[in-house]
Amino acid sequence: MTFLVLAWVLQYFFDHDSASLRIVDLAFPSPKRGVAVGYITEKNDVKPTAVITSDGGSTWTQVPLKEIPVSIFFLNDSLGFLVTTKGIWQTEEAGHSWRKLNGLRNIYCVYFLDPKHGFAAAARKQIYETTDGGRNWTKLPAAAQPTSNPDFTHYTVIQFANPHAGMITGFTRPPRRSVNVLPDWIDPEKAQHEWPNLSIALETRDGGKTWKPATTSMFGRIHKVRLTAAGSGVALIEFADAFEWPSEVHRLDWQSGKSVRVFREKNRHITDVGLAPDGTAYVTGSAVFGKLRRNPVPGQLKILKSKDFTTWTDMPVDYRATASRTTLSIADSENIWVATDTGMILKLVKQ
Repeated sequence: MTFLVLAWVLQYFFDHDSASLRIVDLAFPSPKRGVAVGYITEKNDVKPTAVITSDGGSTWTQVPLKEIPVSIFFLNDSLGFLVTTKGIWQTEEAGHSWRKLNGLRNIYCVYFLDPKHGFAAAARKQIYETTDGGRNWTKLPAAAQPTSNPDFTHYTVIQFANPHAGMITGFTRPPRRSVNVLPDWIDPEKAQHEWPNLSIALETRDGGKTWKPATTSMFGRIHKVRLTAAGSGVALIEFADAFEWPSEVHRLDWQSGKSVRVFREKNRHITDVGLAPDGTAYVTGSAVFGKLRRNPVPGQLKILKSKDFTTWTDMPVDYRATASRTTLSIADSENIWVATDTGMILKLVKQ
């Protein structure tokens, strides 16, 4: 009898002696088409780059970009939006070509409900809305309602469970003067301690016509939120280096507003989370030792899964895979990928 094992297999690796590729985001809107975006660094030269596939990752093609990417969003396997350090770009060809949209800067991410209606989360306490495909944007009044200093308030996550129910999260964290003049990884005894942040969440149940804001003081900040139409979800909270835990994963019930912590380990720094349609939860990150997570040397890639949010299983991962940051993309329960900031893309396959 043959038993099949699910393992993460390396599909793409930017392996160059004098250059490195940092992947900042990954999207597979369908099992065949995928786009990873980042930038290649070689000496003092930085080249914004996309790496795309149209055959499920069997082959990959580099496509030059005009500006350094921040995040990407795909509405379907052709129409996508690229957020860069200087604006927003659109593709109608699955990432093979891009055209710049007018207007916005200082954007973290976008989310579109249809080709015309979308939202953009931004710095300085701003959220924008478009109803014409990104040609024009207006400020969302609800973004200004929480009491916080705009200079230190950022909206960074947008996620919808269905065309009606969604949330936008952010945080405010005034800068604190550090007494440590050296990087934390050189002088860990003086690493800056975690301070509470004001966490902000705006929720809608009518497709963005109205938003209900809420705030709470908490350690860490919400880095990722994933929601399903069935009413469940997961949220990833990350902490500063000196905190006891590098990260936590919470299970969400977005219909009731309840949440419960389901994962945290001192030697696992989780940097992305996901829910497959079959209900399996995945967390991706890297192995860490001690309190410092911002070590310049990437750690071994670690991926765990759970069916019940209680028992988490370490999955087999290609031994060459290392990362400081990871990005997870789930096209369906059979087609799941993860990208690393070390220029690697892996797929979950049966062996």
